[in-house]
Amino acid sequence: MTHLVLVVDDDVDVAETIERALHRSGYDMLVAHRGADALQIARQRSPDLIVLDIMMPGMNGYEVCRHIRANPELAPIPILFLTAKGEIGDKIEGYEAGADDYLTKPFDLRELALRVKAILRRTQRGEQDQQVDYIELGPLTLDCRTFQITTPDRAVLLTPVEFELLHFLMSNPGHVYSADDLLQQVWNYPPGIGMPDLVRVHIKNIREKIEPNPRKPTYLRNILRRGYMITVDN
Repeated sequence: MTHLVLVVDDDVDVAETIERALHRSGYDMLVAHRGADALQIARQRSPDLIVLDIMMPGMNGYEVCRHIRANPELAPIPILFLTAKGEIGDKIEGYEAGADDYLTKPFDLRELALRVKAILRRTQRGEQDQQVDYIELGPLTLDCRTFQITTPDRAVLLTPVEFELLHFLMSNPGHVYSADDLLQQVWNYPPGIGMPDLVRVHIKNIREKIEPNPRKPTYLRNILRRGYMITVDN
């Protein structure tokens, strides 16, 4: 199966470079240079992945990402931000907008291809995981069809990448995983590829959705110098 990738960048030369590189890796490619055009193409063609710039005239990448996540038909499409905005605050804003991954310019074409491959492999695995309708852990219920997590206090929707992380942890309760472990086992990144910031931001966002007090988590816990685990007290 050949995957369809949409590249969105107002810099024509950069867009063409990405298009050629990923096409050589075996992907079918679409290109847009404006955010509004990207949304229209996404609705018409339903790409398997979007590689998205942030700084564009008109609708910027953050806005495009939020529009996609707010549309139930488009929301499952994974999004990789590829941008010159490299500050930690920029990355956090990107992840909170709903990005699956974040790569800064200038970038290495081989790393881009590795990240795209990892995201698409993870998406395929996620489709297989959804053969299980629910995962229950104490008072937490994860709906694998709708990406909804239900707690004693509320029911909220997870972004696709939040779902992947929580699905993995709830499937392995009581086990401790470092950020590097999660990058490799959840996101399928080879060692040295991927950022621990990706894990930290999504752990924070999940806690905001499931914990009674996110600053004093009772479910999704930090284990000093070791990593993260999910557990429910008996």
